[in-house]
Amino acid sequence: MTDLRPKVKIERHRVTFSLGFLFGCTMALILAVVLITRTRNLLDHEGRIQYMDNLFPLYSLFGFIVLHMLMYAGNIYFWRRYRVNFTFIFGFKEGTELGYREVLLLSFGVAVLAVGSVLANLDMEMDPITKDYKALTELVPLGLVVVTLPDFFLADQLTSQVQAFRSLEFYICYYGWGDYKRRQNTCRTSDVYNTFTFIVAAIPYWSRLLQCLRRLIEERDFMQGLNGLKYLSTIVAITTRTAYTLNTGNVWKIAAWIASVIAMLFGTYWDIVMDWGLFQKNSKNRWLRDKLLIPHKSVYFVAMVLNVLLRLAWMQTVLNLQVSFLHRQALIAVVAVLEIIRRGIWNFFRLENEHLNNVGKYRAFKSVPLPFNYNEDASKDE
Repeated sequence: MTDLRPKVKIERHRVTFSLGFLFGCTMALILAVVLITRTRNLLDHEGRIQYMDNLFPLYSLFGFIVLHMLMYAGNIYFWRRYRVNFTFIFGFKEGTELGYREVLLLSFGVAVLAVGSVLANLDMEMDPITKDYKALTELVPLGLVVVTLPDFFLADQLTSQVQAFRSLEFYICYYGWGDYKRRQNTCRTSDVYNTFTFIVAAIPYWSRLLQCLRRLIEERDFMQGLNGLKYLSTIVAITTRTAYTLNTGNVWKIAAWIASVIAMLFGTYWDIVMDWGLFQKNSKNRWLRDKLLIPHKSVYFVAMVLNVLLRLAWMQTVLNLQVSFLHRQALIAVVAVLEIIRRGIWNFFRLENEHLNNVGKYRAFKSVPLPFNYNEDASKDE
């Protein structure tokens, strides 16, 4: 009976306590940054543009990571609430998977380090004693950066972190070839840097494309070929958009427009119809699918509308919209945040559809595992 009884994950009070403590620390540090910014009038400081061009992209990387972790924690909470068997789909060892509290704990731990580094950087710049030591203050973000899901689901997550990959590229350029002591760099005028901007943006989509092609060859599944075309269209769209931002002109603008519209329509259709299994006109639940876990059907329609709207934000680089009160780097970060939120919403409905309709094709193993582990119990038998 001990062997056959399913392993139940034990919730620990110290996790909840530590989570609350780190959450409080994060809020206090954010408040401190806001107050310092306001009291010192840093938004009107002469070095504001230089700070946004050089240091903001470095710190925004951790904002993207923390937000993605928070969305994942929310996914875990709602998967458990609506009894989506995500541990089985992902192949996690029963009873050892991270719960939403543990993921939140890690998220706020990273947030404390990131916001604390921002505060330390601002404080050292304002302190007359450390103000002259530019090398010390500028190395704070570098010190911060040194701090299994199934492969194709993880690759889908990485496609929403293109801006994070570009921030890592900027880290290397800024501290490797930039004059970080004077808070200056020539990264964006370098041909090598701009070339890697293309490559870095395409890597997540390229890896996902290769996975689709592999499944097309091995499983003879024609739908995987169509899915690969979706990622190929996204690669073309990102490439033309990046080229347009570097070489403004009507030719590149038209190419970026066409490629982006095709990729957006293709991706939106695939998200809603293929990944979520929604928008089925012959279903007993009008325009949805037959099997649903959430009792409120309006949630699915709101999710579909949000998916379309958040994908439209992806068009910002082609539309070249300018917001007077936002720096260009801040606007790029906002668009990246919206994409991470869209991915978090996608995650829940993707796993819900998988749990209800397609679990056999998605898991990494062919059979349902037994509820006990031989390795764990071998020592007991001896």
